[in-house]
Amino acid sequence: MIEKHSILVTGGTGSFGRKFVHTILEQYPGIKRLVVFSRDELKQFEMEQDFPLSEFPQLRYFLGDVRDRDRLERALEGIDVVIHAAAIKQVPAAEYNPFECIKTNVLGAQNLIEASLNKGVRRVVALSTDKAAAPINLYGATKLCSDKLFISANNMVGNRDLRFSVVRYGNVMGSRGSVIPFFLNKRKSGTLPITDENMTRFNISLKEGVDLVLHALEASLGGEIYVPKIPSYRITDVAEAIGPDCEKPVIGIRPGEKLHEEMITMSDSQNTIEIEKNYIIVPNSMNRSMEGCIKEYCKHHKGNPVSAQFRYSSGENDQWLDIPELRRLIREHVDPAFDLT
Repeated sequence: MIEKHSILVTGGTGSFGRKFVHTILEQYPGIKRLVVFSRDELKQFEMEQDFPLSEFPQLRYFLGDVRDRDRLERALEGIDVVIHAAAIKQVPAAEYNPFECIKTNVLGAQNLIEASLNKGVRRVVALSTDKAAAPINLYGATKLCSDKLFISANNMVGNRDLRFSVVRYGNVMGSRGSVIPFFLNKRKSGTLPITDENMTRFNISLKEGVDLVLHALEASLGGEIYVPKIPSYRITDVAEAIGPDCEKPVIGIRPGEKLHEEMITMSDSQNTIEIEKNYIIVPNSMNRSMEGCIKEYCKHHKGNPVSAQFRYSSGENDQWLDIPELRRLIREHVDPAFDLT
């Protein structure tokens, strides 16, 4: 689905988009066309300095907003594959500007679905978040709604060779606005504020996030929500890894924030299967029993159903990053100059 095909990435100037573009250009130099679709002309200009058209003639930079369906349809002319990474993601901003978040994350998702149906797109993979599982903030609620839209879109494909799927993962190490870059900047002040000493989060690198999207792109039957098996970390360990000599006052959980993140709820266990590196939440079907759906997806992915009481939470994980491992990953994925000596 990549070599000699055309791909469009919404939100293509973000952390994920840049890493995805770099990976595709490196691994698939024969790609026909790779379109970066975003609404920020400055970020597109800056990205073009790293990926100049003179060296990468298959690249295109397309200004537009997923809220604008007409612009999406124009951008999707001749596109085979869409990776949907555009979203309003900051929890406080979403709480303060709720309908702006809805317009991008929900209405934008539906615009992309309808444009893909109209323009002969063959594969769509949408990025989700752990906050979409049992959401308690608006951002998570909009991403849950978006997930439902993309999964149900498979009911509308008819005779088209088109499949929609979703990938859901936790905090991306080093992404803009996340805790590690925040702590790296704050340690200069000698103080690292801790929301709650018991807080945990899932962790995934940008490379692992891109690899999961590529796997979903190639392996999807349609309707899956892919959830990677990834480690957790304790927020106190992140603070200790970055600023062992810093003060660490506890400031309390912010509105809309969870103590532990969940990617698969116990309610989802009845339609979740397990494969080697991932869990997959299988779509419900109005025309078949849940048992029949589970069997079909288990056969396709060579997986097995999870237990009835299964849930996947960052606080109950069996994989944990310790302080030395966190420091190694920060040097590898966030700041190569990071050194405590």
